[in-house]
Amino acid sequence: MFLNRARTRMPTPEEALPGRETPGFPLSERHTVLGNPLAGPYPEHLEVADFGLGCFWGAERVFWQVPGVWTTLVGYQGGHTPHPTYEEVCSGMTGHTEAVRVVFDPAVVPYNDLLKVFWEAHDPTQGFRQGNDHGTQYRSAVYTHTPGQQAAAEASRDAYQPVLTAAGYGAITTEIHSAEGRPFHYAEAYHQQYLDKNPNGYCGIGGTGQSCPVGVAPAGG
Repeated sequence: MFLNRARTRMPTPEEALPGRETPGFPLSERHTVLGNPLAGPYPEHLEVADFGLGCFWGAERVFWQVPGVWTTLVGYQGGHTPHPTYEEVCSGMTGHTEAVRVVFDPAVVPYNDLLKVFWEAHDPTQGFRQGNDHGTQYRSAVYTHTPGQQAAAEASRDAYQPVLTAAGYGAITTEIHSAEGRPFHYAEAYHQQYLDKNPNGYCGIGGTGQSCPVGVAPAGG
């Protein structure tokens, strides 16, 4: 009962699990599809974007298929527990959401294009769930790395809301915050590029069928 209640609300920092000072497992060396390293530092011409849109297995696959994306990796972000494990995140007692880090070439794929992919790949109105997946770790989120990204994410949200409202959806519940102070903790090796390793594996990602008019948003970067 305690864990079930915890999964429906965010824990406070005092309630959150203690975690650990360093990761409890290594990060895979290279992306199994794109072939590039998962860990930084990355080439200077590349930028980083972080998104949460439900189960990160399917979310990661959505982004690694985008031309101009150099590498992707999955992890946990937006919570209190340092270097959590998957089991800890699923308990609802770390405060993290499942996230995808997207390392991209802005000369090939602008940040606004990634925002369009993000909004259209899931239903951002569902709060602490995504489809059949329930819990705080499935909430929708954008964690930004520059003021330009922050402005673009907020503008695209504001442009998308009328479209969703007209289609009968509720208010967007996506949290949009700076990544500063919200570190990305990479997930266990078996989660990285999971649907490449397990092509018939579970994918809980599904959009609303509504197009996001990101053209009205200012350029990010």
